[in-house]
Amino acid sequence: MQQSLMEILCCPLCKGDLELKVAKEEGGEIIEGTLVCTQCRERYPIEDGIPNMLPPDQRG
Repeated sequence: MQQSLMEILCCPLCKGDLELKVAKEEGGEIIEGTLVCTQCRERYPIEDGIPNMLPPDQRG
């Protein structure tokens, strides 16, 4: 995931802003981390460079 995506992403539940917490980055690409909503505090994992923006009950 490119950090520039943060400009267009928002929480799918409440539409709040997301805060990025990077666990692993390679060549400017975020490989692992978490997106945390600043309003409802829901967390969305980033795995293999892909943010999982599904609501918690729909993640597999």
